[in-house]
Amino acid sequence: MSRTPASRPARVLVTGASGMLGGTVAELLRARGHRVRTFQRRPSAGSTEEVLGSLDDATAVRRAVTDMDAVIHLAAKVSITGAWDEFVATNITGTNTLLEEARAAGVRDLVFVSSPSVAHFGAALSGAGAGVADPERAHGHYARSKAAAELAALAADSPGFRVTAIRPHVVWGPGDTQLVERVVTRARAGRLPLLDAGAALIDTTYIDNAAEAIVRGLERMEHARGRALVVTNGEPRPVGELIGGICRAAGVPAPAWSVPGWLARGAGSVIERVWTAAGARNLAHGEPPMTRFLAEQLSTAHWFDQRHTQAVLDWKPAVTLDEGLARLAMHYSGSSPWVDRQEH
Repeated sequence: MSRTPASRPARVLVTGASGMLGGTVAELLRARGHRVRTFQRRPSAGSTEEVLGSLDDATAVRRAVTDMDAVIHLAAKVSITGAWDEFVATNITGTNTLLEEARAAGVRDLVFVSSPSVAHFGAALSGAGAGVADPERAHGHYARSKAAAELAALAADSPGFRVTAIRPHVVWGPGDTQLVERVVTRARAGRLPLLDAGAALIDTTYIDNAAEAIVRGLERMEHARGRALVVTNGEPRPVGELIGGICRAAGVPAPAWSVPGWLARGAGSVIERVWTAAGARNLAHGEPPMTRFLAEQLSTAHWFDQRHTQAVLDWKPAVTLDEGLARLAMHYSGSSPWVDRQEH
């Protein structure tokens, strides 16, 4: 399939570029010859042009979108816990502010980076399509807020302001703090069980593939506009096999014990309520060891038919799951040529 860049270099704003995925997207855009400006709360390594600020500051957003041709919007509050108002402020209100300021500034194209969780309601998904985002049925504050934001973004699509939503599924790679670091830390401490023996079939997305698909969403905007597209490696495997591969790459013991999924989901609901009620006392301990949403993700099949996505984007993932795990092993051995990146 074609990997040709856009017909002319564009001026592209990347929000959330201090994160692993946002930083990788910015690097790829620069490699394709685009002029990149980044927008995030803190300075981003490698940024030659950046605006510092947050999505709740309309003035900062206005500065960021001025003179831009396109926006790739990755900035978000990503967490399995937290107050609903915090998710609304960043993921919903912040996205609406960005949409308004981008249109006013004459931005032509916007890629909204979303998540398959906006249309995952707890039931198994096997070879599913993208589905429609539903903030009422999505599970967890993150998924609900992203669903509302995605609907707003796609509703803004018009001939003069083209919008697409790209939903990369479970992005990971060297330097990942969301999936890889959590798996490794808990496995090293002996606190990582498998749910239902790790049998649930899931798909994930290696970081380079996710970034390439997002950039293709911009370059193929004529075909992708108005659509939501789920992006994965297209290699569904049992979750236990994936976790085992990550553990081997990091040199830590793979999980050797299993918990029934129904028990983990129930326990996750209780733990989440207790954690939330404890409030600030738990901040020093990070996120809870289990939530209902996390238990659902680890015990329920969720993989997606990629034929439509690949046809619209004229793209296929270049890095296989096994190659990604090999790169991860190189990273942990200290011989990796890929720099550490942090999640947004």
